Amino acid sequence: MYNHKLKMLKKLTPSDILMLIAAFSSLIFSELLWFKGEKEAAIFIGLWVPSILGFAIFLKLINNSND
Repeated sequence: MYNHKLKMLKKLTPSDILMLIAAFSSLIFSELLWFKGEKEAAIFIGLWVPSILGFAIFLKLINNSND
């Protein structure tokens, strides 16, 4: 099981890692805003997470279709 996870991580391209960092950062920033009391801004930033991940999946699909 552990080897399978390592193989998956080795398949990540730099753009995959960048997209994951962007999604995770927006999630953390959204939560910080939420607990700071800026709920509308937090919801707005929080909606970026699925959009970023969806765009990352789209790029991955395009990349795989070109191979």
